[in-house]
Amino acid sequence: MLVTGASGFLGSHIVDECLQAGHQVRALVKRSSDRSYLSTLRDVELHYGDLTDPVAVREATRGVSVVHHSAARVTDYGSRRQFWDTNVLGTRLLLNAARDNGVRTFVFVSTPSAVMTGGDQLDITEDQPYPQRHLNLYSETKAAAERIVLQANDTGFRTCAIRPRGVWGPRDWHGFMPRLVAKMRAGRLPDLSGGRKVLTSLCHCRNAALGCVQAAESEQVGGRAYFVADRERTDVWALLAEVARMFCCTPPNRRVPPLLVNTFVELVELVWRVPYIAHRYSPPLSRYSLALLTRSTTYDTSAAERDFGYRPVVSQEAGLRELVRWVADIGGVDRFTQYVR
Repeated sequence: MLVTGASGFLGSHIVDECLQAGHQVRALVKRSSDRSYLSTLRDVELHYGDLTDPVAVREATRGVSVVHHSAARVTDYGSRRQFWDTNVLGTRLLLNAARDNGVRTFVFVSTPSAVMTGGDQLDITEDQPYPQRHLNLYSETKAAAERIVLQANDTGFRTCAIRPRGVWGPRDWHGFMPRLVAKMRAGRLPDLSGGRKVLTSLCHCRNAALGCVQAAESEQVGGRAYFVADRERTDVWALLAEVARMFCCTPPNRRVPPLLVNTFVELVELVWRVPYIAHRYSPPLSRYSLALLTRSTTYDTSAAERDFGYRPVVSQEAGLRELVRWVADIGGVDRFTQYVR
């Protein structure tokens, strides 16, 4: 099996699940990537290269039967060209190389953000259409890549997309959890809920990785996208208060009126139209991040249960205990949040 993005957060957990299932694993990584975790694993073959390098992807896909494509640009800053080249053109290049080299199954790690509208979306299914306008470049380019992958499904070349929401857990250095912990620790995360209960689906990293590996083994998934998530429906602001308690941070108690929040977001998005800023810096708040914190978004995973037997194996309670242990093992909250921009 080939895993792209294997040096990253979810990709490294996909490698774990593949190894646990008894598969041989090849990882496509950049030479500049942090390979410290992969170096601790036996029997992982490293191929060096970039998704936009035709020679690298051709060599990496030669002789494998399954590709797990986890690599992507997931930041909230950068140019349209950067997002498009990595998330869309890179996916197309890898997909074509895989098909030409006789790969049988191509699993694309997608995201529910591909169908995110910015409003409440409770218990939606995979029938939810792509919106006419996406909230950011990440959502737009992941949706475009997902379409390409699903349309490539054919006899002898099975493709599918797995959409884990809010992946969290150990080895996450850049995702939403360390970002929010850093903000709470600095006392810079007010309560933006407007007094509403905000429900969401999250997905522990092992649950997400397991879903990918299970999908690769199923003959029912061709040409389809699937939501995978934890079993729990999460109250966003209650979870943040609990996380603040666990990591000795300031919980988000100070409420900000929605009108003031929306005005601030409009101002930020106006400033972030300046390419020099938008290409280099993360916005303090955006329509996308505001929607994640103030709109209920939960997902029906029954299609994944039906077609490849998906069942979450890590509960939120157990996952939080594991996260606390991992943060302690790596040296504490300062280390956990060191890469947050």
